Amino acid sequence: MFWNKKNKNKSHIKREWSAEIGKLNYIIENMEKGIDKDWVIDELDDLYEIIERSWKNYYMKKIFLGLIFIFSCSNDNSENQPIGQANPELGIENIIPSNLGKEYSDNFNRYTKVVTPNGGKIHIVAQSNLSDEQIVRARSTLEHFLKNYPGSKYGNNKSELANKMAENGAILTLLNGQDDGNNPVEVNGQALFENEIQVEGHPWYINQDYNNHRDATYEEILHLVHDYGIGIDGHNSFPGTMPKYQSEIRQAQKNALSTNLWGIGADRWINELADENSLTQEYLAALIDSYYGLWGAWTDSNTHGMWGIYVAKTRNEIFLEDPVGGEIINNKFFHPYLTYNARIDSGFNGIFSLKFDSSKPYTNHSQYLKDITLLGNNDTAVYINQLDNNITGNKGTNTVIFNGNSLEYIIDITDIETSVTDKVSNRDGINILKGIEKIKFTDQTIQLN
Repeated sequence: MFWNKKNKNKSHIKREWSAEIGKLNYIIENMEKGIDKDWVIDELDDLYEIIERSWKNYYMKKIFLGLIFIFSCSNDNSENQPIGQANPELGIENIIPSNLGKEYSDNFNRYTKVVTPNGGKIHIVAQSNLSDEQIVRARSTLEHFLKNYPGSKYGNNKSELANKMAENGAILTLLNGQDDGNNPVEVNGQALFENEIQVEGHPWYINQDYNNHRDATYEEILHLVHDYGIGIDGHNSFPGTMPKYQSEIRQAQKNALSTNLWGIGADRWINELADENSLTQEYLAALIDSYYGLWGAWTDSNTHGMWGIYVAKTRNEIFLEDPVGGEIINNKFFHPYLTYNARIDSGFNGIFSLKFDSSKPYTNHSQYLKDITLLGNNDTAVYINQLDNNITGNKGTNTVIFNGNSLEYIIDITDIETSVTDKVSNRDGINILKGIEKIKFTDQTIQLN
């Protein structure tokens, strides 16, 4: 969901029933595995209790339970046939799991997943126009949110959260086109559209065109983690694993709304969010987008993020202008850098910078990348940052650029990799290079092979 500046409308997934249907999917998936019948009965009892709490009208409950029965009976164990082009190297399959239902196999042609610690699955389905790299980028972002953050208050061990997401039936749906109402597919799951997924190094990423290809990947996938894992207090929700964290998020959201830090000029939208109990999800998404630099390149405002409805545009501004919001970010759950290995688009040519450069809009975001892999055959250079980078080269001639004199570094070259350690604190850190032909310093360039 996001505030759409152009038509002042809200685009969102209908959350009603999503938790119940997700729970049902989880039960059916385990029935197909031949799991103990008593477990199934217990889980169905739990599902009925959720419906009992959520639906006050007796007849509505009966109708919904009837639909559950019909849905369960209609599900079979037959294998779906291959649809799209599989890419086993990237973990992308061309068969949609039959337990997801016909509406998924009819509308999506590729599938990948995140396997949770207890063996559950968080499903990701993709339509025909999505590139494999977009699918990987979406999965990597989900894995980033689920990666343990050692020493943090709520993210030290995220196993229970990931397991709960699978149990609740979390599905990420990657849809063709953009969120303009023209895609007719309506299935249970968190939607993320083709035109909203920027692959690092792709022209959409480099150019940062917010009107046509604004990066909504973090926002939408965070909604999935929030709704199905962290959990939402109140109606239209499913219990999560972090009620104490959600309580902190709720208090920060209430403070931001009451002090006009968030929801600025969007009263109608805020009222709609309140009705469907989505205020905390949207507030946290605005916070995280600014935290990871996704609004730094937006030129319509010098001070605000998320289409102007949030007071902070950058990470530093969050802590200065929304300190209560800063508290729910600081060492609580979200890593200060991006933990996945970003795959730089094969068409990229030139110098990809991991260091913030005001003349390069994309570096508002890329400054938080740590590890990257160059794809394709182009001769590409990489400007490093201070995050202890791991950099893997492509089939071209690759150069890694450092910020100091070569005498200020310890260079260790082996047959497998090269490590370059900066002797100056808080500058270039410790870097591991693989498949890199040259390292460039301010005084000289050293050939590695």
